Amino acid sequence: MSPKSALLAMVLAGIAAPAIAQETPAVELWRLDCGSIELSDTAPFSDTHLYDGEPRMLADSCYLVRNGDRYLLWDAGLPAALKGTSASQWVFTSRLEVTIAEQLADIGLAPADITFLGVSHYHDDHIGQAAAFPDAELLIGSGDAAAVTSGKMDATRAQLAPWLGEGATGKVTRVAGDHDVFGDGSVSIVAAHGHTPGHKALVVRLPRMGTYMLTGDLYHFEEQIENRGVPTFNTDRADTLAAMHRFDQMADTLDATIVIQHDPRHLDRLPTFPESAK
Repeated sequence: MSPKSALLAMVLAGIAAPAIAQETPAVELWRLDCGSIELSDTAPFSDTHLYDGEPRMLADSCYLVRNGDRYLLWDAGLPAALKGTSASQWVFTSRLEVTIAEQLADIGLAPADITFLGVSHYHDDHIGQAAAFPDAELLIGSGDAAAVTSGKMDATRAQLAPWLGEGATGKVTRVAGDHDVFGDGSVSIVAAHGHTPGHKALVVRLPRMGTYMLTGDLYHFEEQIENRGVPTFNTDRADTLAAMHRFDQMADTLDATIVIQHDPRHLDRLPTFPESAK
């Protein structure tokens, strides 16, 4: 190779290396503790009476995904005002020990560092601390956004006020179907309608540990996978069953690890915070 050709090769190599690094940013996933929910009776979680009379403990999990220098917070847990106490309603008793912001601080992050706030759906235990991240772009199912702004869900709209309240200025993307969060295929929001009109799940592809699929509330515990338990409070039974079928088939095709966000038995499927999955 001539000196001129060698110099050209070195220049091209120097240009190509950063481009490759940009195309394959580091991706990692943390599980955050966003509370716990005690059920006095699991009956409402099956419209065919599969769980009548059974008490149960549920976790309330949120997740943080890093893609290069951008971050996605998936779900926002129970309200921060609940910290150190509990609240009971219907069959639910909810508790919160630590806020999302406090956990982010443990790994050197602040709420302003969150690029995207993705919510699986509009229920209180998934949007409770959302307003603490007003600078993030909200990613929400279009069906859920329509329900929240319909005038029939004032309390929920207040929790999402930075994006969906009157005169809101926060950036919001209403996701109709599936959505590539970072534009590189590493993290995808996928349609799983039925629990709510715009319910979503999340697919995270990690470079070393493989693909993870986070359920939102498509499932609340493993038994619902096995016997197709559909909660009485879901908005559409047929959509729920179709979403379950799609989610399960996708998990099989991608050889993914399923993480049921509310099932305490799935906590060990990811490292214990502040450790991350990579």
